[in-house]
Amino acid sequence: MEKYEYTPSGVCSRKIYMELDGDIIKDISFTGGCQGNLRGISALTRGMNIHDAINRLKGINCGGKGTSCPDQLSKALEAVINNR
Repeated sequence: MEKYEYTPSGVCSRKIYMELDGDIIKDISFTGGCQGNLRGISALTRGMNIHDAINRLKGINCGGKGTSCPDQLSKALEAVINNR
């Protein structure tokens, strides 16, 4: 298992914690933000391939911010791939 931490920008959440087994998401958690929605994102992505999650979440906008917590999660997963 690999554990990663990412600091999002432009959103209410302050940290994203990821636990991965290779390219499979085992757990995602957020500090800050809308906890009900973020727990839902975590539950929906559990067991998902990181490439599939990136494709589904990338570009989602929240309140005209140009990003969102799901979009920031896609950026966090891309950072994991790029830093491996």
